[in-house]
Amino acid sequence: MNKLNLRNIVPGGADTSVANPITTTFEGSFAADYIAAAILSGNTLSSDVITIKPNVKYKQVVKKLAWGSIVGDAACDFDATANAITLSERVLTVEPFQVNLQLCKQDYYTDYIGQEMAMSAYADLPTSFADFLIAQVAAKVAESVENSLWNGTTATVGEFDGFVTLLTAAGDANPVTGTASTAGNIIEELGKIVDNIPSSVYGKEDLYIYLPQNMARNYVRALGGFAVAATSNNGVGNQGTTWYNGQGLSFDGVKIFVANGLPDNKAVAAEKSNLFFGTGLLEDHNEVRLIDTAATLGDQNVRMIMRFTSGAQVGITSDCVLYS
Repeated sequence: MNKLNLRNIVPGGADTSVANPITTTFEGSFAADYIAAAILSGNTLSSDVITIKPNVKYKQVVKKLAWGSIVGDAACDFDATANAITLSERVLTVEPFQVNLQLCKQDYYTDYIGQEMAMSAYADLPTSFADFLIAQVAAKVAESVENSLWNGTTATVGEFDGFVTLLTAAGDANPVTGTASTAGNIIEELGKIVDNIPSSVYGKEDLYIYLPQNMARNYVRALGGFAVAATSNNGVGNQGTTWYNGQGLSFDGVKIFVANGLPDNKAVAAEKSNLFFGTGLLEDHNEVRLIDTAATLGDQNVRMIMRFTSGAQVGITSDCVLYS
């Protein structure tokens, strides 16, 4: 899941009807470079900060052990400690999703990429442009899954219940009421999160504070010394705002991960082993089919198709902190 392994399937053929034409104009001579808007990357699933469950056909029971007191006074008889181990379980359900797009090759015949197409009016799209389209679709899907993973709701088309939705519904996720984040208050707000982490979880190796981008930016700025007057505090290493170069962040000894799918001013503290993402096959998230339908339908269209399953679940919600 760390890298896209795209399979480009482009049968030979041609098309003619104008369906969903692309209106973008490429200026200047074709130079094998295409401009695309910056896309929010699906960084959570590619960063090994939650537990991924592949090969979930429909549902999978997620189990987690909770330990009570197991040490008792010595005695001659065996005395099993009652309720020493609590086995909790949640059902991880994956939902099916699809991408169906269609474009007409006719729209590109008179464009600059026509230089890379054959002379025939029934030529295929250039391989480089086809690869570009496939990469863009895969990236947009990654963006959608990232957003659903954290803030999605299954009632919304194209989404599944994300961690914020699941923790909110549970009602026992140590909720923290915060305020709009600024560089001036971010230290106090992060302190609220850490103060509400259960003692049984604080200090665990896989514990993270998952932050949205706006809170992370404010934290970086605060550490640069600009939570107060710049003249009195130059921040980390006396470097001001130049101190940060993308290195890992932490707060009070707890690792911080910037989750692109979290909306502004919402954060989660949890163990990696307590947050689960499920899918049928990881490879399904890396495959987009680009199919020229000329040979089968006699048109001039190209279809892009992707089908996959996704779902999320939290093991023990009371071990988490939900900041909002």
